[in-house]
Amino acid sequence: MTHPLRSLSGLLDFECAARWGSFKLAAHELHKTAAAVSQQVKQLEDSVGFALFIRHPRHIALTAKGQDLAATVSRLVGELRAKVTALQDGDEESILRISATHSFAIKWLVPRLHRFTLLHPELDIRLDANDQPVNLDDDSTDVAIRYGATTGSNADTVFHDPLVVAYSPALLAPGQAALSLADDLPRQPLLYEGSTECWITLLHANKALDQTYHFARGYSHSGLLTQAAVAGQGVALVPYMIACEDVRKGALQLLPCRSTPSGESYRLLVNRSKAAMPKIAHFRAWMQQEMDDMVREMPRFARGESP
Repeated sequence: MTHPLRSLSGLLDFECAARWGSFKLAAHELHKTAAAVSQQVKQLEDSVGFALFIRHPRHIALTAKGQDLAATVSRLVGELRAKVTALQDGDEESILRISATHSFAIKWLVPRLHRFTLLHPELDIRLDANDQPVNLDDDSTDVAIRYGATTGSNADTVFHDPLVVAYSPALLAPGQAALSLADDLPRQPLLYEGSTECWITLLHANKALDQTYHFARGYSHSGLLTQAAVAGQGVALVPYMIACEDVRKGALQLLPCRSTPSGESYRLLVNRSKAAMPKIAHFRAWMQQEMDDMVREMPRFARGESP
């Protein structure tokens, strides 16, 4: 028999308890007693007609239906909180909420963001470093920068990122100015993101597959990979955009060989309800200018041309 939900009472307690996996910890957040939270959840279970938690002597665990409901409630509560925060903040035009992938935020955006704030000091920047998909239909995000497979000529694509070979100057022998592809690469640990496939592609493009190489370490994010290269742990095949700031500072050098396309690109995604706002236009224009400046500084071989 279907039990219609006649009250929203208990949903906030349920969401909090599901998030913490504990009535006691939820009670701390909600400034209630654990018994009060447990009672609210029990009343919600009676209302919906199925169990949300399995209650063990020392802990609680979500049921399958509880997990399903918790995912929906968590999303809706997040949207509600974002809307309330936006309304409390008042002037929507003065706040720019940016979501960016961790590597992009740390290695490219944050080192440059002060230039945007100098141009637009009236804007309050809220930056969320997050690799997960974002909901661009709510008020939690105005613009999102995401990295993924290049598909056609997307209007929101801002940069097709080539892969370049980067290393710390600490790897150079005394008096050595640069590493070479033929003589030095086979003797160095090679670092990569995900799999060695892109390394194989680059070595093939440079007619260098006749050597034996040591593929030493893999990393889950390009930002981690770049930091490993800066630390001198080996020679890394990295996206140019993630490495360019360290190259500019001299923390990394690029090995002059033909680069290869990564097959992925950065996209600037915009909350449709805010697309016409001046703050979006300001950020888009600034991003494009920064990208143009970066491309002008790229070595020719980073564009796939012969070194």
